[in-house]
Amino acid sequence: MSPDELVYLGILAASIPVGFLFRYLSPPVKQGAALLLGLSVAIVTCQIHTLHSLVTVIGTWIIIKISWRHAPALSLGWSFLYLLFFRLVTWFGLPAPTPFANAIQLLLTLKMVSLANEVNSFHMEKKKDVSSFAKSPVIGGLSQVPSLYDMLSYSYCYAGIMTATEPADPARLGPCLQRLKLVPLYGALFIAVNSVFPLAYVRTDEFLDENFFFRYFYMIAVFFVFRMRFYAAWCGAEAGFITAGLGCYPEKALSKPGGGPTVNYSPDPSADETYDFKTIQNIDCYNTDFCVKVRHGMRYWNMTVQWWLHHYIYPNAPFRAYALRAGWTMFISAYWHGLHVGYYLSFLTIPLCIAAESAMESSVRARLGPSGQNIFDWVHWFLKMRAYDYMCMGFVLLKASDTIHYWMSIYFSMHIVAIACIIIGRVLKGGKKEGRRVEKEDKKEGEKIENVTTGEKTD
Repeated sequence: MSPDELVYLGILAASIPVGFLFRYLSPPVKQGAALLLGLSVAIVTCQIHTLHSLVTVIGTWIIIKISWRHAPALSLGWSFLYLLFFRLVTWFGLPAPTPFANAIQLLLTLKMVSLANEVNSFHMEKKKDVSSFAKSPVIGGLSQVPSLYDMLSYSYCYAGIMTATEPADPARLGPCLQRLKLVPLYGALFIAVNSVFPLAYVRTDEFLDENFFFRYFYMIAVFFVFRMRFYAAWCGAEAGFITAGLGCYPEKALSKPGGGPTVNYSPDPSADETYDFKTIQNIDCYNTDFCVKVRHGMRYWNMTVQWWLHHYIYPNAPFRAYALRAGWTMFISAYWHGLHVGYYLSFLTIPLCIAAESAMESSVRARLGPSGQNIFDWVHWFLKMRAYDYMCMGFVLLKASDTIHYWMSIYFSMHIVAIACIIIGRVLKGGKKEGRRVEKEDKKEGEKIENVTTGEKTD
C-alpha cells in the first residue's frame, strides 16, 4: 500500500472509536468538536491546499445569501467551475493539490450543490406555508437556513456529512461490527491479488507478448482489486458514520441511501424504536457482484453519489431520450471524477452496454421459457461483469493512450459484443409486448430518481 493509502486507512480507523466518544457530548459541543477535528485533519493532510475547499464553501454561502431562488443552478456552476480551476492550478503557477485535497474537493462539490438545493426547497416550502396557511410536510428538510458556521461545520465535519435530529441513543456497536466484519477479508484480498496482478504491468511491452486469454483475464483481476479496495474503504467509512450516529433514522422512516427518510414519521416515546443506517450506506457488496444487469449494478455501487447524480443531474439533462440522458449523467460523473480521458471512455461506454442489454432482453429473453430465461440471466450476469471489468481499465489507466492500448490488445471485445447485441436486437425486433415492458422499465428507472439507490427487488 502507498503512504497515502496508509494515511487514509489510519484516518478511517481512528474515526470509528471517535464516534463512540461523541455520544457523550451536547449538540453544540459535538458540532464544534466535529468541525475542529475535521478541519485539523484537512489542514494536516492538505496543508495550504485547504484554502481551495474554504473558498468553495464561502462562495456557496455568498450565493445562498444573495439569491436563494437561483442558488441550485448557481452553486452547481460555481462548484464545477472551481473544480476545473482546482485541477488546472498548475497552469497558473500554483502547486499541485495533494490527493487528500482532491478527495475533499470532490465531496465538497456534492455537499455544496445539495445544500443550495435544500435551502431553495426550504424557502419554497415556507412560501407555500404562508399562502396556504398550512404547514407542508417536508421529509428530511432543513428546519432553518444554515449560517456560515453551520456550513463550515457541515463541510469539515470529520465524518464527512451533516447530521439532522439526533436519535435518542440507538445501538451502534452491532451495526458497526456488521459493516466491519468483512473488511479484513477485503483488505487481504486487495493486497494479495494486487501483488500478483499489478496494474503497471499492463503498460509494459512485455504484456503484449502474453496470450489473449491472459490479457483478457488481467482486466478481471484488476477490477477485482479495484472492488476490494473500495469495499474495504467504504465499509470502514460507513462504520465511522455509524459510531457517530449520523444517518440514523427509525426503520419506519424508510430511509434510502443518500436521500434519507422517504416518509414522514412521528417517534413514539413509549415504544422501542428500531433504527437503521441506510441513509449513509454507500455500497452493497453482494448485489454489486451478483445483480444481473449493468443498469442495476449502478444502483449498488457508490450509492450516495449515484443518488446525487440522479437527483440533481439526470432530471436537468438537456435531452429527453433515456439513453441520451443517461449518457449526459455519465459525462458529468466523469467530469466530477477528473479530466483524464480514461474516465470519459469508461463512463460513456455504460449507455452502450445498457442499450445492448435492453435490446437482448426484448429480442431474445422475451422468447424463452423459464429455464431458458434462467440460462439467459446467467449469461447476462457474466457479460455484465466483463463489461465492468472492461470499463474499469479506463478508470484506473486514466490516459487515453493506455486505455485504448489495452482495449486494442483484447480487440475491443466488449464494444464489439455490445454493438453485436444491439444489431441482433434490431434484426430480431423481439416480442413487442416485452419490448414495451423493457422501455417502460428504462423510463421508470430514469424518471423515478429514488429507484437508483433503493436496493429494491428487481427482475
